[in-house]
Amino acid sequence: MVSERGLQVLRAIVQDYVETHEPVGSKSIVDRHPFGVSAATIRNDMAALEDEELIAAPHTSSGRVPTDKGYRVFVDHLADVRPLTSAQRNAITTFLGEPGDLDDLLARTVRVLSQLTGQVAIVQYPSFARAAVTHVELVAISPTRMLIVIVTDTGRVSQRIAPLPVSLDETEISLLRARLVDLVVGSSAQDAAERVEGIRIAEPAAGDRLSAALGSLAHVIAEELEEFRQDRLVLAGTANLARREGDFRGSIYPLLEAIEEQVTLLRLMGEMVADGQGLAASIGRENEPWGLTEASVVTSDYATSGSLARIGIMGPTRMDYPSNLAAARAVARYLSRVLEEDDNRR
Repeated sequence: MVSERGLQVLRAIVQDYVETHEPVGSKSIVDRHPFGVSAATIRNDMAALEDEELIAAPHTSSGRVPTDKGYRVFVDHLADVRPLTSAQRNAITTFLGEPGDLDDLLARTVRVLSQLTGQVAIVQYPSFARAAVTHVELVAISPTRMLIVIVTDTGRVSQRIAPLPVSLDETEISLLRARLVDLVVGSSAQDAAERVEGIRIAEPAAGDRLSAALGSLAHVIAEELEEFRQDRLVLAGTANLARREGDFRGSIYPLLEAIEEQVTLLRLMGEMVADGQGLAASIGRENEPWGLTEASVVTSDYATSGSLARIGIMGPTRMDYPSNLAAARAVARYLSRVLEEDDNRR
């Protein structure tokens, strides 16, 4: 059982190690922190922390560094999350102000979060399975190529060029547009996908040009709506892993693979348990099921259209957890506010 002062000593070790990247000794703790006790007393506290496997000696020296378990205890006993400076808050407002659409907003979100933290920033797209399709447009690019534009009430915009088996005139395009609007507009992405998937592409009867064209367009729209229903991530700051490679005990390649294969990060973030503030952290060996024992991930929930998604930060276990959690929370709150204001305008 760790004493209250022992927890404070652990906090000092984590803070100093994150700042200096050097093992922390009892003398430096006494010099840097107002404990009001001798170095010998601090050494006794450090011995108790080592017995609990919260700190360890990286080599034969008097200094100690936090273990993954130590970081977990530190995060769990955070009294508060460090507030952002006015400059950091202004940066968030500037970056996220007046986005073009949802894709642009999320791209800006990860850029500002990466700049604030110096880590890899991650934002999860909200689930679009319940998003309602509000608009479908067809734009002829050539007699046999059509641009399909699909818009949902969450601000998601999809544009896809579809080939046509026949050449259509403006009247025929208008008829197709009306048919597709009737099929999908006002329905959820999930229901709309099921409707267009129900259109069977069969050999059209002689002269049945619209049937053939509708079948081709329905196939493309179904694929786009299926993507709406799938979880996706937007990331920024991957280069920060290379810059901080020395903070990792082993290889950063599993992290790079997880960034490339997003399903790993989606599963990890989906299983993290948030506290009452919507914050969560998964540290070092806790990420072993996903092959990411070298990394820590911190997340904050954000709200959109009645559902929750997550924004997060991935980096080495030696990270500034209070500041990173504060940055994730602040950006998530601003993102939620922007999305709520956009919903209200609709």
